[in-house]
Amino acid sequence: MRAGLVASAVLPSLLLVTAGVHPASAAACLFEPQGEGRVAAVTDARGFRLEDGREIRLAGIEPASSAAGGKDRAAAQKDRTAALAAIVAGREVTLRGQDDAPDRYGRQVAFVYLAGSETAVQNELLRQGEALVSADIADKDCAAALFTAEAEARQAKRGTWADASVIKNAESPDDILTGIGRFTVVEGKVLSVRQAGATTYLNFGRNWTRDFAVTISRRMMPAVEAAGLSVKSLENKKIRVRGVVEARGGPRIEVLRVGQIEVLGVN
Repeated sequence: MRAGLVASAVLPSLLLVTAGVHPASAAACLFEPQGEGRVAAVTDARGFRLEDGREIRLAGIEPASSAAGGKDRAAAQKDRTAALAAIVAGREVTLRGQDDAPDRYGRQVAFVYLAGSETAVQNELLRQGEALVSADIADKDCAAALFTAEAEARQAKRGTWADASVIKNAESPDDILTGIGRFTVVEGKVLSVRQAGATTYLNFGRNWTRDFAVTISRRMMPAVEAAGLSVKSLENKKIRVRGVVEARGGPRIEVLRVGQIEVLGVN
């Protein structure tokens, strides 16, 4: 699965995202139709089953994570699932995408539109604050539309954004480590950029073995350079990074697409 993610990273169309509102239309993700059907059941926060048995996975978003633990986290995810059900349950939908190839679990990954609508269900979930942009969409206009919808919810503190802890502080590695294996958004100032072997590290603390860091592999560097982004230029800049948290001593997020990084400012 990771090889496929890295392959998509070298497409230069998404590449660098800067914070703020993007001039993109809601219809920016109108790819080719890839089928239609009626929703029979919503299975989780970003998936449902059609009456003909097809399993559908919403492209371009991740469920909004919860800072809560145990039963509280399960309740939050139940709420996310309910938010999707409120939009699509029992409705006729059109599926759009660049292809209809199933993922490794046999699910069709697509942008989903209610009959007669040109606004993707993904955009509505993002505007409600019930989802996060996954930054895995190569089409620049579509990616910009998704980030715009997310920014609208963040600025209005809707849904998950009502809780300030949805964005983790890069200076709190222990807090970030609670999200191991989950899609997480982290903000902080890059203190240093260092290369070790085939990996470049964006360090957010002085203790390189314990503090939070973003890693960029050598095979990702062509995509970074194609975006016109010098990783060294990120020193002393505040960035927002999103991805799955791993524990390698301290918490790490690996950059598989340059769209995972948003440059927020100098300090």
